[in-house]
Amino acid sequence: MENVKITNTPYDDVFRTLLNDCSSLIIPVINEVFGEHYSGQEKITFSPNEHFLNQQGGNEDERITDTSFKIEGAEIKKYHLECQSSTDNSMLVRFFEYDTQIALDEGEIQGSLLTVTLPHSAVLFLRHNSATPDTLRVRMVTPGGTVEYDIQVMKSQQYSLEEIFEKNLLLLIPFYIFSHEKQFEEYEKDEAKLKELLEEYEQIKNKLEELSNQGAISEYTRCTIIDMSNKVLEHIAAKYDSVKEGVRTVMGGKLLEYEAKTIKREGIEQGIEQGIEQGEDRLSRLIAKLIQNERSQDVIRVTQDKQYRDKLYEEYLIS
Repeated sequence: MENVKITNTPYDDVFRTLLNDCSSLIIPVINEVFGEHYSGQEKITFSPNEHFLNQQGGNEDERITDTSFKIEGAEIKKYHLECQSSTDNSMLVRFFEYDTQIALDEGEIQGSLLTVTLPHSAVLFLRHNSATPDTLRVRMVTPGGTVEYDIQVMKSQQYSLEEIFEKNLLLLIPFYIFSHEKQFEEYEKDEAKLKELLEEYEQIKNKLEELSNQGAISEYTRCTIIDMSNKVLEHIAAKYDSVKEGVRTVMGGKLLEYEAKTIKREGIEQGIEQGIEQGEDRLSRLIAKLIQNERSQDVIRVTQDKQYRDKLYEEYLIS
């Protein structure tokens, strides 16, 4: 089997940013894809995204997953989520590599027995067609018998705006523009049709503001969803100026002064709370440095993302 060079896309980066910076968006997606009934109050713990796979000749090959994490509910379950703009032949191979490495990272050896637990895995397809499967499957033929497991499939374009908000699948909003991709040329030529698109995005903006005002989502989450929507738009509609400028104008994206103040307060409150819970003087000093350097938006992220936290410890020389 040939080695395939993996290149991250802007959509992977947006997906990973949403999951790591706004972890509250994860639970509704997990409930939808796996049929779980998490309340949203469960603790989510992220695992490192980098995994080093041993290759022939003793070399190590680095693989980066979109995200893997544990949810602590009635029981602790591991999950692995990936985002794909479309299917490719190497995807199942990558899933198997990631899943087995995630399992090995936390494998347990008792005497002569190694126990590994594969995560519950799923992929989000941003584009799909009639040939896109509803489930992917991995079959392992072992000396002890054959074992199979499913990789669940979520197709973003199957969800209407009403369903997205009804099911609280806000993580899909930055990718909603994919459902209009085939009409971009029409929108460029037909102002009436472009207006219909912009009216949909006016609804999205208003609904996000409503959720923020109700306290259902934080101001930080609202701004991140808008910012990530604009990042997706920049790439998918790069050749369509009317679409790009129109949606961006409706959604906004510039951080207003009151939003910045709200985000700063949220970050400080959550950072202090997490610092107290974790009993980390080191974390408290890092939070103070971030606030001092006008990086309040990073406060929430460092409380949730150990890898990013360690990076900033080095950046600010906090030992």
